[in-house]
Amino acid sequence: MSDERAPGELVVVTGMTGAGRSTVAKELEDLGFYVVDNLPPSLVPDVVRLVDELRGPLQRIAVVVDVRSGAFFEQLLGQVSGPIHGRQTTLVFLDADDEVLVRRQEAVRRPHPLQGSGRLLDGLQRERVVLGDLRAIADLVIDTSGLNVHQLTARIAEAFGTPARTRLTVNLISFGFKYGIPVDADFVADMRFLPNPHWVPELRPRNGTDEDVAEYVYRQPGAQEFLDGYVGVLAGVAPGYLREGKRFMRVAIGCTGGKHRSVAMSEEIARRLRALGHQVGTTHRDLGRE
Repeated sequence: MSDERAPGELVVVTGMTGAGRSTVAKELEDLGFYVVDNLPPSLVPDVVRLVDELRGPLQRIAVVVDVRSGAFFEQLLGQVSGPIHGRQTTLVFLDADDEVLVRRQEAVRRPHPLQGSGRLLDGLQRERVVLGDLRAIADLVIDTSGLNVHQLTARIAEAFGTPARTRLTVNLISFGFKYGIPVDADFVADMRFLPNPHWVPELRPRNGTDEDVAEYVYRQPGAQEFLDGYVGVLAGVAPGYLREGKRFMRVAIGCTGGKHRSVAMSEEIARRLRALGHQVGTTHRDLGRE
């Protein structure tokens, strides 16, 4: 059967309060999904059936489920364990640091649904316990701590912008170790074994997207050997990801400040993976932060 005749995708969005569920729901709606917010998990099959009847099986569906669903929330693990009415189900989990979540909730002056008479942070800690199993099985985990609205919508558009996605989607993120390792990375590589262009006066103000910086990084001893080996590793595990139903791979490439080496190497890894037929995007998290 061709992709054009296959049932539309079902995306289940969940995650921490304040991590961006509303933003993701709006973006999915803009991408053509039929979106239902705050749906009790037990009703997900009914929604799929009704959409199939009213709009046809090609209509893509997104449901947003959170702890406001109360006791029904525990049913979500069972609901997302396999296809629903023949639709491939993708579980998206949105997360962020507690400090960021507290700041966002305080900005909108809303209590956390699980805080009761306690602190906002108490509610977040209870929520992490409730959501722990779902985060562990999620197909796509997005840490929104350092993302603005536009960056988050870009991530969603990258993942769900086309109805038929049969290849692995890889996101390369460069970062600086001094700002912390991305918590949602599947793979992390350290570029600090390469000489730092920061100590070359003419390269210091530039970054890894500039040709002269990139060439400096690529010609260092060990750079090409690393690229050959690491791209081989990523390409080698890609078929396993697809066999296990995982269509998203998040690869973090770090250096000291996230400006030179990690940026250049991320761009080259992305180029090589694209040449192998993978869908690849790049994000330079800490570029311009210094």
